[in-house]
Amino acid sequence: MRERHASQEARRARDFEAFVAGAAGRLLHAATLLTAETPDDNPRARRLLTLALAETYASWDRLRGDDPYDRTRQQLATRFAREAWHRHGTFGRQRRDRGGILAGLSPRERLMLVLRLYEGVTEEQTGALLGLPTERVRAICARAVATLLHPPPRPAPAVPVAKVAPS
Repeated sequence: MRERHASQEARRARDFEAFVAGAAGRLLHAATLLTAETPDDNPRARRLLTLALAETYASWDRLRGDDPYDRTRQQLATRFAREAWHRHGTFGRQRRDRGGILAGLSPRERLMLVLRLYEGVTEEQTGALLGLPTERVRAICARAVATLLHPPPRPAPAVPVAKVAPS
């Protein structure tokens, strides 16, 4: 009995390792886009991915034909949304310039773009995952794309004023 259990655990670990070997790179890139970090400096993205993978591993035996990539992506998205809500007290309006390509977008806009454009999740699935109507997903996505294509102008750099010596 103990040997059979050990064998099942070893198989489970091998299956999960194979999944991670194939999916971790793409999932890390998605997490990096979500957190608006740069690919070479992405500690928040790595933490998000680690927690999502741990959740997937914990439920590995209960997947029963479900796609582990889809499950991990859902975990990643919901963890990111929850973290953004707790971190900023809002999910839609906070923008931070952290240096990533999507840094000019709010967390909600980044999440919509990553799910819709990078991951190819349908509007309906995105709305269901986040509890939003399809029309709202479409509007947020359109606004995010418009912001990326036509970013707001940055303020002009300050020009130093020459000091005049008293005469």
